[in-house]
Amino acid sequence: MLQLCRYYSPVAGVRLGAIRDGHVHDLTASNEPSFISFRAWIELASQVGVPAAIDQTARIVAEGPSEYTWSELQCSPDPVRPHLLAPLDEQEVWACGVTYVRSRDAREEESKQIGIYEKVYEADRPEIFFKATPHRVVGDGDAIAVRSDAGWSVPEPELTVVLTPTLDVVGYTAGNDVSSRDIEGENPLYLPQAKIYVRSCSIGPAITLAPYFESEAVAVIEMTIRREEQVVFHGATDTLRMKRSVTELIEYLGRDNTFPRGVFLMTGTGIVPPDDFNLQNGDLVQIDIDRIGRLTNLVGVASLPR
Repeated sequence: MLQLCRYYSPVAGVRLGAIRDGHVHDLTASNEPSFISFRAWIELASQVGVPAAIDQTARIVAEGPSEYTWSELQCSPDPVRPHLLAPLDEQEVWACGVTYVRSRDAREEESKQIGIYEKVYEADRPEIFFKATPHRVVGDGDAIAVRSDAGWSVPEPELTVVLTPTLDVVGYTAGNDVSSRDIEGENPLYLPQAKIYVRSCSIGPAITLAPYFESEAVAVIEMTIRREEQVVFHGATDTLRMKRSVTELIEYLGRDNTFPRGVFLMTGTGIVPPDDFNLQNGDLVQIDIDRIGRLTNLVGVASLPR
């Protein structure tokens, strides 16, 4: 399997990496212009096609030694230690809603307006909304946040598709669409406030390139939340439970819109904690997706300095 990641090196700074067999190769060190950043790599994939870009990546991996093991990068951000970054640099994040039955039911419950989300679930047009700019996104090991004015916040684990400017699928990663359910439930027009704020989005740990993810039809998604080392929630679903296909969601995303630096698209959640659950500072959220890996984040508050 071949994956892409971004990481910080205390010596060299931000790097684009490729992961194979538990080892991380520094693509930026190749000094090839298309590998200096994720944006450059996305542009390469858009120009020559995703298969050719993957072949070029595999060539660099085969030619050079690895810099770190994967486990060495899995730690909290620290300027004196190598660590993972979110695997995006200049890309927007968009998201889809009500793509699983469980999500539809939960949002009906929070809004107390029966029928709104049922209509979305059954409609031809999916719910697609803007989620985050890069500065609002954190990566594996970093802290996600709950809004300071929210009283009911939950994580939402989502399979996330990575797309070129021409909306070709590069690969897949895990995403956490942290949401303030009480704010959205008060009025659906408050959705942007419930969804878009600093550290409301986590992406990672790495991007599994499309051929290695799509080789199997079903992916299991799990989420575990720990509080003071005790499991307070665990849930699981799989991508067969999605009502809408990834192809359909991408097609609607691209209608009358452009993404010159590429885009990440969260495909909705099928795992929703019970109504009496609320994220608290210090909770540990772990999201596992087949063939992608584990995305881990502690919970803080949105006002924390970056």
